[in-house]
Amino acid sequence: MTTYEVFAPFYDRAIGDRGREGSYLHELIQKHFPEAATVLELACGTGAILEQLHSHYEVSGLDASRRMLDIAARKVPQSRLFREDMTRFDLGETFDVVLCVFDSINHLVRFGDWEAVFNRAREHLTDRGIFIFDVNTERKLASFASAPPWTQWFDDDSLLLIDVRDEGDGVYAWKLRVFEHRSGSGYRLHVEDIREAAFPLERIKESLAERFRRVRIYDAERSRPTTRSLRLHFVCGD
Repeated sequence: MTTYEVFAPFYDRAIGDRGREGSYLHELIQKHFPEAATVLELACGTGAILEQLHSHYEVSGLDASRRMLDIAARKVPQSRLFREDMTRFDLGETFDVVLCVFDSINHLVRFGDWEAVFNRAREHLTDRGIFIFDVNTERKLASFASAPPWTQWFDDDSLLLIDVRDEGDGVYAWKLRVFEHRSGSGYRLHVEDIREAAFPLERIKESLAERFRRVRIYDAERSRPTTRSLRLHFVCGD
């Protein structure tokens, strides 16, 4: 399972502001459960979304990476944080909203693990609670793999290089290389390889239908999802 232990110190600086995504999630929550008061985010990372939502809800986060959680604790000190595997956690309480976003579930390369997350999320929801997660679609991951590697400068003089390669059977390897500027012409290389998997939309819908009575699917870039959608958001509840 991906932990981002190497990339954690650079994550926020390289990825940038998450305000737009936080606002979109808040809109979805308000649309489907406007009375929601508590939020648990799975794979919360550095707390970018918790930071966006804490003024509206009582927020908690869960992640497998110690270094990611250390950053989240400094960024959102009012949140409760748990170092747990999102396929096996049991917090002994329920929440109005469970989130799993920024294609975190794609990092699980076996569909059985996706279903384990669905089960854990459902078990941690209040009676009217909703589970919201997003995915990189098969189309999006394939487009990344067919494109040349891309780079992104951050902190003025540090560089992130990303190369996505198709490993077959719907699994893609993301090769992250951070060239951290030290001084003068000196750089330090940090290397982390992560994997993502995408599965057919119908398979995801069928699995969710076995666990939730209501499943809504959104494409933030379109009026409705299509075969050209690159990222989809699912809102699930009873």
